[in-house]
Amino acid sequence: MLGIRRMGSFKPWGAAVSAIEMALWDIAGKSAGLPVYKLLGGKVRERVMVYNGGVRFELKGKEPEHYAETMQKMKEHPYKFRIIKHGVSFHGGMQNVDHGGMQDVQDFYYGSPVKAMRHPNRGVITGKGFKYMMERIESMLNVLGDDVGLALDCGPGMTVQDALKLAKELEGSNIMWLEDMITGDYTPWVLADLYTQVTPYTSTPIHTGEQIYLRQNFVELIERNAVNVLGPDVADVGGIAEMKFIAEYADLHGIQFAPHGLFNGLIGLAAQVHLAAVLPDNFIAFELPKVDPKWWYHIMEGDTFSVEDGHISVTDTPGLGVKFIPEEAKKYLRDEDQDFFEE
Repeated sequence: MLGIRRMGSFKPWGAAVSAIEMALWDIAGKSAGLPVYKLLGGKVRERVMVYNGGVRFELKGKEPEHYAETMQKMKEHPYKFRIIKHGVSFHGGMQNVDHGGMQDVQDFYYGSPVKAMRHPNRGVITGKGFKYMMERIESMLNVLGDDVGLALDCGPGMTVQDALKLAKELEGSNIMWLEDMITGDYTPWVLADLYTQVTPYTSTPIHTGEQIYLRQNFVELIERNAVNVLGPDVADVGGIAEMKFIAEYADLHGIQFAPHGLFNGLIGLAAQVHLAAVLPDNFIAFELPKVDPKWWYHIMEGDTFSVEDGHISVTDTPGLGVKFIPEEAKKYLRDEDQDFFEE
């Protein structure tokens, strides 16, 4: 791992290194006949909490009542999530919404939005735009009440001033965190200085970290207490051991841990469960990954990682608890990869 970890970079370029690292833990665990969490030092919890960042229902419109309706459905989901995350501001596409005469190009923020996928729109939010955003956040908070915490995925793209303004407005609300307001997602830099202009001046928790690769790039965020919550992604940060180090170092500085993981699939879910089982008490919950496409369930066997009461139980199956069914997996391989499972 020491030979290849320097070959990766910020999201998505750390994914290959992270995948290799997770595979090596799985191989080691299966060779030893032990679950990966035992190789990591042993579990400190029997079940781990997950939060909802990907179980979604159609948003039938853009008015506050539509946000409330979809939030009610998520609240009533059989998984009984205790934390639900929803996109707002630049992450929620609010810069692209045409609502009641408010022109999408000029009125949400002082800029010209580009609707292309992952374009880094950013700028100062207008008074109209801020009111529009707050009305929808308040509608979601009203539905969730004190029963379920609301996390807001906000950017990147917000200015320091708007980030602080939003955080101050939401003080006292049941907000778990404000995520990636300034940097984050596919931003290939950290800029901890900008977060230090927000976090110390509000009681609303500030969160970032999903795009960051390797522990070295978290040092400034942690040592300067630039955020309250860190959320690296095990499939982007460099793997399981890298995440464990970051979580433990964050804990020594009073920073909480809520890992990202929406696109990690079944293997990433397994890695998150084993890792979360051993983390210190700064662990809150990790994002429940989407298992997409659904044929992943047809080509793997082992633990199912079912969600009950917002938690997944930690099992003792060796390795990460899952393995390929080669005969089924071959059905989905490209012609040039048909020999993938041959020894």
